[in-house]
Amino acid sequence: MTTPTPRPRAARPVAGWLPGYRKRLLRGDSLAALTAWALIVPECVAYAQIAGVPPQNAFYAAPVALLAYALLGRSNFLIVGATSAAAVLSASAVGDVSSDPGQAVGLSAAVAVIVGAVLLVAGFARLGFLTNFLAESALVGFLFGMALTIIVRQAAKLVGVSSGDGNFFERTWAVLSKAPDWSMATLAVGASALVLLFALERWLPRLPASLVVLVLGLVVSAVLGLKDHGVEIVGKIPSAVPALHLPDIPAEDWLKLLGGALGVALVVFAEAYSIGGRLAREHGQEIDADREMKAVGVANIAVGLVRGFVVSGSASRSAAATAAGGRTPMTSLIAAGLVLVTGAFLTPLFTDLPEPVLGAIVIVAVRGFLRVGELRRYAALDKPNLWVALTALFGVLLFDLLPGLLLAVALSLVLFIAAASKPHVAVIGRLAGTDVYVDTALHEQASTVSGVLAVRPDGGLFFGNAARVKLAVRDLVLASQPQPSAVVLDITATFHLGVPVLDALEELREELERDGITLHLAHIRAHADRSLQRHPLAAHLGPERVHRTVAEAVAAAMD
Repeated sequence: MTTPTPRPRAARPVAGWLPGYRKRLLRGDSLAALTAWALIVPECVAYAQIAGVPPQNAFYAAPVALLAYALLGRSNFLIVGATSAAAVLSASAVGDVSSDPGQAVGLSAAVAVIVGAVLLVAGFARLGFLTNFLAESALVGFLFGMALTIIVRQAAKLVGVSSGDGNFFERTWAVLSKAPDWSMATLAVGASALVLLFALERWLPRLPASLVVLVLGLVVSAVLGLKDHGVEIVGKIPSAVPALHLPDIPAEDWLKLLGGALGVALVVFAEAYSIGGRLAREHGQEIDADREMKAVGVANIAVGLVRGFVVSGSASRSAAATAAGGRTPMTSLIAAGLVLVTGAFLTPLFTDLPEPVLGAIVIVAVRGFLRVGELRRYAALDKPNLWVALTALFGVLLFDLLPGLLLAVALSLVLFIAAASKPHVAVIGRLAGTDVYVDTALHEQASTVSGVLAVRPDGGLFFGNAARVKLAVRDLVLASQPQPSAVVLDITATFHLGVPVLDALEELREELERDGITLHLAHIRAHADRSLQRHPLAAHLGPERVHRTVAEAVAAAMD
């Protein structure tokens, strides 16, 4: 028999992959780094504005995030840095504590440190599985609502007015009601930037569209003096070299940030892990959720200690770098050096950058989250997940980001528990010539034994479904003609028997025995068996009615 070839794991930390690095990979990694740099530079300025911090703070964070993940991360392809989701979540968490722009830098850095610490501790505690409870549909709806929220805020920059405060609908009305005050010059610049971005993506997809538009915006602004025509510009950006700087905020603010930071940590890791995992699978690799938690956690702590804001995995940069030939974490190391040079020496070049150009870059960057096709697919195939997505979407639009996310997570858990609490209990029979027992409703050739009712719940037993399973077994007994003398309950899908489950099984045994029917258990897992032996049910059944297989149980029941 041929042994299957194991799937290769993703890159080990730097000490594992760097000594064996091959020079032939350097060209592809270098091109990928240049591609990533071309996206990072304009997005640094844009996402800093979303996060509510000065642009230089994004340049502090970017090289540190790239370096930290390259040293500790396990994905060959993930590019870590500022993202629209991380920036807007950071701003939301900070806004719950203070609306003072002067405190935004310290609070944003503190959020990053808390998020990093939460992920680091969770990684050591092996809690990576928790991301499975953030349903994909919840993430789709959350990101859709987040994108709409970002778009309406940036649309205000495209027309030269303020969107004010409030939820998505209030901000939208604020922008539209100020139509007489719109700046035609600002609108012309923003609309031109949008058209050019879409045109470049459509006809010249290999060019870094956002960098091209940023450079053209700078040139046009300087030549035409757009500032003198009422177009807002970024202004002077100081040189940005990362330096250690602990968040200088009061102790009580750390506590106030904790609740929001927990939600940010969940989304940040879900975003990074989903992107890294998808790219790894496409190249025949695997990454470990717990180890990725630690790496992303350290990256966030590191950026928080240099006055940065929350970082995550970037889908656009990761995909672009991979397409350009990036195959190892060397891509991130080289990109970190390029961004560091840019922050140290080239930030004065961004002084004349028009704000509507930045708004256009952000709008195009987040439009990929508007996954209308996915919502249509849910509507056609999976109504419960459609409701989860819509709950997240409208929760974000009405109540802000984190409340919308929590609503979606809560609904996901409710649907999960509701589904798990209603398991189908199948009547099982033996396939001819084997000791394999299968669902008789699906296999007509499966045969049952007269006088013995063998049944199997489709899922594991737990406190939420034990009573329902007991009633389902009783209904099957009543529907059997003639009445069986024994019931065999196959619990192969149950790995833990809690007290509520054991109590329900004891009640089932008592009810069956009152009707002269014996209960036999089959396929008891080792851990479940230890729990069983500590419960009175074990003594009442005795070893003669607890079996390793269904075949043994049926044979014993026939004696």
